[in-house]
Amino acid sequence: MDRRAFLQDATGSAAALVLPNLVVSRTQSDQVPAAVLAQVERRHDEAVQRLQEWIRQPSIAAENRGMNEGCELTMRMLRDAGFQQVTKVPSDGQPGIFATLDAGARRTLGLYYMYDVKQVDPSEWSSPPWDAALVDKPGLGKVIIGRGAVNQKGPEAAFLAALHAIRGANKKLPVNLVLVAEGEEEIGSPHFPQIVRRPEVLVALKNVIGIFMPAAAQGLDGEVTITLGAKGVIECELVSSGERWGRGPRADIHSSNKARVDSPAWHLVEALATLVSADGNDPAIDNYADKARPLTADEKAMIAAAAARMDESAAKKLLGVEHWVHDVTFTEALERLMSRPTVNIEGLVGGYTGPGGKTILPHRAVAKLDLRLVPDMTAAESLAALKAHLTKRGYGDIEVNMTGGYDPTSTPRDALVIRAQEAVYRRSHIEPILLPRNAGSWPGYVFTGEPLKLAAGHFGLGHGSGAHAPDEYYVIESTNPKVLGIDGAVRSYVEYLYEVARTR
Repeated sequence: MDRRAFLQDATGSAAALVLPNLVVSRTQSDQVPAAVLAQVERRHDEAVQRLQEWIRQPSIAAENRGMNEGCELTMRMLRDAGFQQVTKVPSDGQPGIFATLDAGARRTLGLYYMYDVKQVDPSEWSSPPWDAALVDKPGLGKVIIGRGAVNQKGPEAAFLAALHAIRGANKKLPVNLVLVAEGEEEIGSPHFPQIVRRPEVLVALKNVIGIFMPAAAQGLDGEVTITLGAKGVIECELVSSGERWGRGPRADIHSSNKARVDSPAWHLVEALATLVSADGNDPAIDNYADKARPLTADEKAMIAAAAARMDESAAKKLLGVEHWVHDVTFTEALERLMSRPTVNIEGLVGGYTGPGGKTILPHRAVAKLDLRLVPDMTAAESLAALKAHLTKRGYGDIEVNMTGGYDPTSTPRDALVIRAQEAVYRRSHIEPILLPRNAGSWPGYVFTGEPLKLAAGHFGLGHGSGAHAPDEYYVIESTNPKVLGIDGAVRSYVEYLYEVARTR
């Protein structure tokens, strides 16, 4: 799975899918004015149309497609939602956004947004990815299908709808907001630190009580998972070429020459084999995991409690697998998911890959890798370990090009933003699963690390799936009594803002 798909499926909806049936309550806090909740219902069509407009604007950083237009549209939507100051922030890559909303409140909450989306192959979609069509999905109801529907424009648009509902009721927000957005999350956020670490942004963020990212956290059984952090990641390419190696051809040659000419492709395969154990399941990079923090007793207890509530067979079915590595138990598999660094091959490309055969000896081969990191590992140290390992073993000629990545995140269990999430979920009769971290990654380290050291997490009711995949969707009008549609998601954000304001 890709990064965001894992974020949504591995410890979010995957966990939810395997829990006992729940009926989601629409019970609301007495702290939320009834007039605001009425506005949520009244503005349903407006909220859907706003999301459709957003999805219909492609913004693909990997292809540099529609990025300026996507940034400008996001900025307009923030202004329309009540942010008084909305600024485009330049970087060495795609621009970011810095926005503030001063409601004169006692507390200030931070927000992380992304406006970029993954690439698409329209031929794989049942509904065109940029049409943002409303489609009836059996067992769920009316959904919106489009790239970015759940990752992340759907949840982000639902949060903006919450702000519109509060303003529409002529109420002030119960908290002030500081928002930072980027347009490169889907390529590993290589320039996001430049945006967050601008002096004016840092000054504003130092006043927030924590950061949250809108999410569609419900699985098909209505349950949600709260994670207290996320793994870090390195995304990189390993390139083996005859020219750089000094052996093998400088251009593709006839394969009969393999009898007398070295192969850059086999050179890459041999190098890759040194990075992991013989079965490919455990990292073997020298010094790579030296600083990996083991699970604490409390974290192990947290995972054991989660495993007891989840259905192992349903989890395997969701992933399309029959075995965990080493045939470990379900609890051990969850422990590995939370605590183990990884070395994964995303893709291998070399030579001819079209129909039929083509008898060549390729001059170049490329492997795309992602390495997942746990506390207290860092992306910089892990990348250095990878390069040193290759050099030590005679593969120093192989290029290592890091395309994106960042450090892990970690947030205390008793952080205000986490306790407020639990309160809102429990008010809806949902007892959330708690896990030490997410197996996926997001660039929250810029908030949780130096110099800010903020608590950070994801929140939001509602459901969607298919992040990074064809037919990505977000539920608009739910026929599943356990899952909320977009209005329920909007209400959850209203509830969360009021809960953050009142939580001690």
